[in-house]
Amino acid sequence: MSLLTTVTLNAAIDKTYVMESFPLGKVSRVAEMISVPGGKGINVARVAKQLGGAVKATGFVGGSNGQFIVNEMTKAGLDNDFVAVDGESRLCLNMIDKSTGTSTEVLEQGTVLTAAAIEAMKAKVKQLAAESAIVAFSGSLPKGAPSSLYAELIGIAKAEGAKTFLDTSGDALVEGVRANPFFIKPNEDEIEKLLGGRKPERESDLHDGVKQLMEMGIGCVVVTLGASGSLAGYDDRLYRIRAPRIEAVNPVGSGDSFVAGMAVALAAGRSIEQALRLATAAGTANALNAQAGHVVEADIDRLLEQVQIEAID
Repeated sequence: MSLLTTVTLNAAIDKTYVMESFPLGKVSRVAEMISVPGGKGINVARVAKQLGGAVKATGFVGGSNGQFIVNEMTKAGLDNDFVAVDGESRLCLNMIDKSTGTSTEVLEQGTVLTAAAIEAMKAKVKQLAAESAIVAFSGSLPKGAPSSLYAELIGIAKAEGAKTFLDTSGDALVEGVRANPFFIKPNEDEIEKLLGGRKPERESDLHDGVKQLMEMGIGCVVVTLGASGSLAGYDDRLYRIRAPRIEAVNPVGSGDSFVAGMAVALAAGRSIEQALRLATAAGTANALNAQAGHVVEADIDRLLEQVQIEAID
């Protein structure tokens, strides 16, 4: 069983505007516009399919925006089974200024969940986890969701025999790790919060933090370090991963692409080194495109050879 199920509780329509310049307080003309289903878990699903993985997407959708999300995913051949809720799914805007190379994001909050919607999602996760190798929970929690919701859903998925991935932040991450997901991907700021506010001063300080999280029962911990790569812990071993150097077009979605690479590789039974290599290549390849959550096979093939992985004693 190699199915990956992605869960996007705060799904969105991602609109990317590419402009020659984006000065504040001025009228700007859009040279190129991309509008696709978005939200971190949907990005994971799209990239996982592009990497050849078997994937199904679920989450909450609402209103005409939600119908757009479902229709576009179905047209793209992405298997999906969403839970419909009242209200409108959100819009997330990304303005790319070609003159400066900067990316500016504006993110709506989305719909407010009811108790009935939350119960429906618990039932959906239970159903899909029973047929999945991995269930990946990604992104922010919608309004109305308790900070413990990811922890509850992780417990449900684990009880059905699925490995669980968690990629979120803030209280949702702190609460979620208490359910011991198999995989988490905090950045340097987020791992500080997970470790009770102890700020790592040096990269070597992160080693102890990663080991501490693994001792809590988390199977694989990856700390992202921006353009310099990541630090990973798995099976009591540490790995330093260095990403290829590129000229990024749009880095939005690179973390989701990393998660997709890890999930596809591990669901297929590949080694941790192969999974980290594919994840890093996918995260890097995503940044070469204007669209978030999109990779090109030729880029993946080229970048795989450039990823450097070093086991740390």
